[in-house]
Amino acid sequence: MSAARQTVTLLWGEDDFLLREAAFRILGTLRPTEVDAAEWQGGELQDFATPSLFGERRALLITDARALSKEAMAELVAYLAAPDPESPLIICCQTAERGKPPVALERAVKPVGEVRELKIVRKDLEPWLIQRARGREIDLAPPAARALVETLGEEPGELASALEQLASAFPGEKLTPQLVARQFRGLGEQKVWDLCDRAFGKDLPGAIRSLRAIEEGRDDPLMVLGGIASRLRDLMKVRSQPDRMPPAELARAAGLRFDWQARRYREQANRFTMADLVSIHDRVTEADRALKSGATGDIVMPTLIAAIAER
Repeated sequence: MSAARQTVTLLWGEDDFLLREAAFRILGTLRPTEVDAAEWQGGELQDFATPSLFGERRALLITDARALSKEAMAELVAYLAAPDPESPLIICCQTAERGKPPVALERAVKPVGEVRELKIVRKDLEPWLIQRARGREIDLAPPAARALVETLGEEPGELASALEQLASAFPGEKLTPQLVARQFRGLGEQKVWDLCDRAFGKDLPGAIRSLRAIEEGRDDPLMVLGGIASRLRDLMKVRSQPDRMPPAELARAAGLRFDWQARRYREQANRFTMADLVSIHDRVTEADRALKSGATGDIVMPTLIAAIAER
């Protein structure tokens, strides 16, 4: 294996959390320059390959590689023909379900680096959580890992965050299904979270399915609307911040608890203009007024969700 092969890696898969975690695990103590592919200006690779004045190694992390323009892709492919063997380049490509990375990118990376798919299937989530807990000296009982997945769903980022939350809430204790239930008893809130993710991700069929599940649980439509309003306020705060602000700073500026929330909310907020979000806020206000005036949730809520997801 050549030196170049060790410094170029294409990571791809459906889950952004897994991609980023793997990228930073590869980089170790190196602090990369991070570039969102959608914001590619040109010249990033030239700056990256230029030796540092202080002699330290440079590293570049490119995220959301599917958003690379034709010009950016051409620039990247040209660089990969002879990459700098001393400067690690990590390319993260989040794909849709059963999707693949761009063929041109995969073809360019393979001769000089590694192409790695990152995926955790449902049956492996519980062992993954247990192994993660063990590495952090958290005593997670296998039934508790199962309870976490059943309660919070299958997104690794949310499960990892929930594990840390449990460890902070019950330091030194063996984590059991009972503690999981105590910490995450607001299952209705979790369903609303999923609804918001799908609606603001512009996944209308998924959002409607999520709404139907909430209706079957007989959750109060005003409570659901409150969750949507809360997510909308967060997205407006995120949308008002500079696009290149690092996730940790963005989380602090927008009042979010976790870096992964900042990344997810930025991705959602960038699907809308600020004018769109203001317009959605007006629709939420109208829905609130309608519900409080006696309109039923089965009429008001699907209309609102469609207005968000189809915008």
